[in-house]
Amino acid sequence: MKIATWNINGVKARIGNLLTWLKESAPDIVCLQEIKSVDDQFPRAEIESLGYNVETHGQKGFNGVALLSKLKFDEVNCRLPGDSDDEQARFIEGVFSTEKGALRVVSLYLPNGNPIGGERFAYKLRWMERFEKWAKERLALEDPMVLAGDYNVIPEPTDARFPENWVNDALFQPESRRAFRQIVNLGFTEATRAVTDSTDVFTFWDYQAGAWQKNNGIRIDFQLLSPEAANLLVSSSVEKHVRTWEKPSDHVPVVTELAI
Repeated sequence: MKIATWNINGVKARIGNLLTWLKESAPDIVCLQEIKSVDDQFPRAEIESLGYNVETHGQKGFNGVALLSKLKFDEVNCRLPGDSDDEQARFIEGVFSTEKGALRVVSLYLPNGNPIGGERFAYKLRWMERFEKWAKERLALEDPMVLAGDYNVIPEPTDARFPENWVNDALFQPESRRAFRQIVNLGFTEATRAVTDSTDVFTFWDYQAGAWQKNNGIRIDFQLLSPEAANLLVSSSVEKHVRTWEKPSDHVPVVTELAI
């Protein structure tokens, strides 16, 4: 089973690329972030025509997450618990039946947090704390689980081509990196790092200053695998070539294969 995550950076603007990629890569489950669409305006029909079931948690103009699946949804949960006042669409969980039992897949879009020192950075850290609590509770179910998405964290200096350029950015602050480690250390395996220790693996290149052409990238899109999912890990890769397409997202898909 192929599970993919991709920050699409506007599903309406990238629908052509999305459909082309779905046909080419043929993932079984897709986690999308930054769909930037309300639910009833999501281009559902085009995607369903390729054999996918679609669930969205959208928001007008920004944020928004979605799950596309060739499997039927047994259960769908939107919004990260822990703050009833949080209206931002950043979290959707799908539960599926497989030959290995229940499979849980989350598409998440973690807050950016810039500028540091203000409410946006505080919100980022609160969100990560809530997510850690939720993840710990879900781990107790002992199901194969994949937490996939744009984490907006650069975990290590090796995850940036020029880490010195990010020292004043929320993505690379000690607090952000510590919060990410705390989540991983609950017992998750980060799929990409489980298969490679290369320092030249990135998932995001800014549109500005020729970042793509210079390979001035960062790695901020991850799939965290529960122990039960990690035991089924076959491969994980970054589909970098998608960044060369016309009107690309600034992120590229990360695809993990599990023996399910």
